[in-house]
Order: sequence, then structure tokens, then C-alpha cells
Amino acid sequence: MASPVPSVPQRHGTAGGDAQSTQAASIAVLVEQHWYDAAAAALDRSLAARPESEAPPELVAARRFAVAARRVLDLDAQDFASIAGQFNAPWSGRLTGASFPREPHDDERGALGSLVALYELMLEVISLRAARDEPMQVVVTAHMIAEFLAQLAWESTLGHAGDPLQLGNFVGGSRWGTDDPECPHTSAARSTAKRALNAVDGDVAGFKAYLERFHSRQGDALAVCALHHETEEHGTRPEVGESCPNPCHFMTNQPLERRRDLDARVRLALLYLNSPIVALRHRAPVGHFFAVPSTREVAVAWAHTWEKVNAPWPDGDNPLKVDQKGVPASGDEALPGMSMLVSAVAGRPISAGRVIRDIGADIQRALAAGPPPEGEE
Repeated sequence: MASPVPSVPQRHGTAGGDAQSTQAASIAVLVEQHWYDAAAAALDRSLAARPESEAPPELVAARRFAVAARRVLDLDAQDFASIAGQFNAPWSGRLTGASFPREPHDDERGALGSLVALYELMLEVISLRAARDEPMQVVVTAHMIAEFLAQLAWESTLGHAGDPLQLGNFVGGSRWGTDDPECPHTSAARSTAKRALNAVDGDVAGFKAYLERFHSRQGDALAVCALHHETEEHGTRPEVGESCPNPCHFMTNQPLERRRDLDARVRLALLYLNSPIVALRHRAPVGHFFAVPSTREVAVAWAHTWEKVNAPWPDGDNPLKVDQKGVPASGDEALPGMSMLVSAVAGRPISAGRVIRDIGADIQRALAAGPPPEGEE
């Protein structure tokens, strides 16, 4: 059960600048504890209680930042670019990098160009959700990390994160997205593969539908392509799902060591996809009033997940390669070792970002710009 949202202390016997300073200090406490939604609500109430012409500019600015922090914490990536566009701040570019394009041919490709910024943000969200004692939201975010993990593994090979605008340059002329019976893709994977090739050829509505309904499945299709016996013999690495008996040229043309590296990182991604922490999300649907996991249940599921992803492989090539049996020392991570896992799948270092914390710092700066107490000039 989540800890209660800190309440905003009531003001008694204060007026003018003193009252506003007290309120600002109360809201600052909410921000320090990452309750950006509560801070936004408190600022809404304060501003609604006075004529718009008398609204203190510092509270108006603080509210804008608080609303932005609340929306980013909710991880609605299709809104990130519009949120970032409202501010001229150092964190705006990082937030845009985590967004998905609104139109098929937007110059800014965001998370279609690279998933790194989005994963940095998701790792930050896990940390903040844990700080707020929200185990269900920790599980939801851990599940979201699984959705694009195979695409993250492929990013270093593709040169992008499965961007439909560029994907055809890599898979063109192959069985990808066709009805060729030699392709082992399921009908759902074929449909996703075909839509990925055509997603940028239609209108905005069609592109949005692709992003909402199909893009997260693209990694499943790419994963099948990455796993084939011309790269690894049966039994040398964990069996994690469907493999391809007839690899296309875009795989066989890759050097063997690059194929082996991709194979290993995709297998690790699929091990996580089928792990206890992800399964916990399926057993605890949001909004059904039952089976909401406790903090202890999340910790146990993560310990079992870590044991699964960190287990030695027969060929000794588990990309995680953490030489210890237990879960790593926690450090600053709510799920210790998650950033190591994400980094191993990506083939590059990825750690929690600071976008939301930096927005929180802007809220604090706006609040600190309030008027002096009454009687001072």
C-alpha cells in the first residue's frame, strides 16, 4: 500500500507575502518527495482562489512545471515532445529524445531514432515510484521496460530503434513482411512487420495507430530474426522462443561475431520479458481492486528475475556477466541491477536520467522567486 501523500499544512494568522511564502514552502515539501501531482493540485487550488490578474507569476510558473513533471512521470511518451516544446530548459531536449514523433516524417525521430533517452527516463521513473512507495507503478514500469527491450538490443545493428522511416533500407528485398512460407513469423508478427514497412506512407492517424498498436510488437518479430542456427547451435545458449531456420540476407550478411553478439543480447532481453517481475504485472491488473503486489512481493519477484537473467550460459556468453549469485547491492536503484541489465541488452552504458528531477528543481526555483514577507522591501 502506498504511503499517504504528504498534506499541505494549513495557514493560520498570515497574510500577503507571509501566507504565500508558507504555501510555497509547503508545496516545496511535496516536490522534494516527488509528489508532483499533489503539488500541481495544490497550486491549482491556490490560483483558482484569486482573480487571474492577481495570480503571482512565480506560482503560475511553478504550476506549469508541476503539471509537466506529473505528465512525464505518467510516461505518456506521445506527449513528451509537446510538453518539451512549452519550455526552454536544459531538460527539454532530453525529453524530446524520449518522445515518439507525432507525424510520420517529423525531423525529430526521438525514440524511433534511439531508445536510450526513453530507457534513461523509465529507469528514473522506477526510482521515483519506489520513493513514493508505489509498488504497483514500479511493476508497471518494469513491464514497460520489457516492451521495447528487443528493439533496444537491435539498435546497435540497425543504427536506429526500428524506425519505420529507415527500416526498409535494412530489411528490403527479404522475407520480412511478406507471406513467404519459409519465414517462421506468426501471422501477428507478419502483420506487424508489414505495417512497420508501410507506417510512414499513410496519414497521421494511420501512423499513430501503428505506434499505439504495433510498434511495441516489432521487437518480437526482430527477435525471431536474430535467433537462428547459422549463428548458434542448439543448446549452447538459453532457449527463449521461436528461432529462424531460414535467415534472410540482412542477417547472414552480418559478420559472425556481430551476429553472436546480437543473438546474446536479444536472448537476454527475452529472458527478462518472460521473467517473474514482468509476470507480476499480468497477475496484478491495474483497476481491478485485487492482487496489487506489496513492496515485499516486488522485491521477491525481482530477486527471482535477477537469478534468471544472471544465470551462467553453457557457452559462457551471458552479456550480463555479473559474477555474483545474489541481487547486487542496491545503490540508488529500487530494482538493484536493472540499469546493468538494460545496459547489457543495449551493449552500451545506460543509467537513470534526471529529467523529472530537473523539472522538480525548476519548480523549486519558481517557488523560491516569491515575494518577500510583508514589511520588507
